Amino acid sequence: MNATVEQVLITKIKALSPQQVAEVVDFVEFLAAKSAKRAALDRLLAIAPALDAAGVEPMSEDEIAAEVKAARAERRARLAASGSAAKEAGADRS
Repeated sequence: MNATVEQVLITKIKALSPQQVAEVVDFVEFLAAKSAKRAALDRLLAIAPALDAAGVEPMSEDEIAAEVKAARAERRARLAASGSAAKEAGADRS
């Protein structure tokens, strides 16, 4: 982003109410997530021909759902473990 555009945005954001700034933050986070999802899709589509050439069978919707469920469970477990570790570290400081 060029410095002039950045300065214009900063000036406009400074004129907003706190609630409007929160909306801007939400929108920027939405755009970042949208961009990340698009990049992931592009990476997936880029390897599709190689998977096809290698004879890899496509996953069924049920297999995809199971993979997503397992990944989410793993992420929740990691977050819970890191939360527990943070709480323990805080308790050690008391």
